[in-house]
Amino acid sequence: MRLIGKEEIENIAIGAALLGTGGGGDPYIGKLMALQAVEEYGPIQLLDIDEIHDEDIIVPSAMMGAPTVMVEKIPSGKEALASFKALEKILGKKIKATMPIEAGGVNSLLPLALAAECGLPVVDVDGMGRAFPELQMVTFYINGVQSTPMVLSDEKGNSIVLETIDGLWAEKIARSATVTMGGSVMLAIYPMNGLQVKTSAVRGSLSLEQKIGEIITKGRATNINPIAELLELLRGYQLFSGKVVDIERKTQGGFARGEASIQGLDEYSGKQCKLKFQNEHLIAESQGELLCVTPDLITVLDAETGIPITTEGIRYGARCVVIGIPCDPMWRTEKGIELVGPRYFKYDTDYIPVEELQKQRRAQCE
Repeated sequence: MRLIGKEEIENIAIGAALLGTGGGGDPYIGKLMALQAVEEYGPIQLLDIDEIHDEDIIVPSAMMGAPTVMVEKIPSGKEALASFKALEKILGKKIKATMPIEAGGVNSLLPLALAAECGLPVVDVDGMGRAFPELQMVTFYINGVQSTPMVLSDEKGNSIVLETIDGLWAEKIARSATVTMGGSVMLAIYPMNGLQVKTSAVRGSLSLEQKIGEIITKGRATNINPIAELLELLRGYQLFSGKVVDIERKTQGGFARGEASIQGLDEYSGKQCKLKFQNEHLIAESQGELLCVTPDLITVLDAETGIPITTEGIRYGARCVVIGIPCDPMWRTEKGIELVGPRYFKYDTDYIPVEELQKQRRAQCE
């Protein structure tokens, strides 16, 4: 166990933006909420997964909705607390800890704010190792954990309790409710015991986000570009580098959907990279050639500072570097690919691991 304070939150927010693959909601908003909570209630206990008991009740807290909506409709913090208290009443048991449902954006920070207010510890795990746009797209679902009972709460004071037959139906019904409730809600979802967390979660997510943030912060302080060090830490690859020349996005069906075009510079001069996203970046390609594809991570970084750029933060003229990172091995199973592979998102291509795609590129250049 260790304590999470203001410095750790600052770095976690940076790392969450990177692992969020462009989505997961604006980490800045979650950071402010977590900082305010720590200021008011004190530092947060971060537990290693081996420190929880098998019978403990652990419940992730998360925001659901389009990231573009959350820019204008900022949570008050009361929504998460209302969802948690309602679920605790339904379960008839005391919740012993919370955790992020994903390693990305606002959803890495909101559990910290809730934990500080409730006096709960946070477990150093998540359910994706990145961000994905739908509720069933978690490693818990792969391992048979039920998503319900779950509670959705909005800023008006409305709460909805769902009990569904599986995660797919939970996503469909909750997405419709989210649109009706203004485009974003707070959730208490996937109630688990400690043993289920140990067997189905991605380990060390918050610690990894903190390390990413420390590298980027150090780079800014020493005026050293941190991208090479980040790639080494994450076993990642530089996919492209250039200037954003076009961005198209729209909020549709509770998601932020769109495409960004990046004109190549330096070694990529004369080429163009296209990024396709649904809240998160799902495909990167150049000149008809696949560079990286979901469930591997595609992240856009500022070319000079290494600061992550979210899908709602991409702007015309931005100089950026696109990187690809191998996903957690659970996503590379048959069930994982079926759940979050490119064909699920209606892209006519098979999943190929980013390291194999990079090997093919190197072979073509030799």
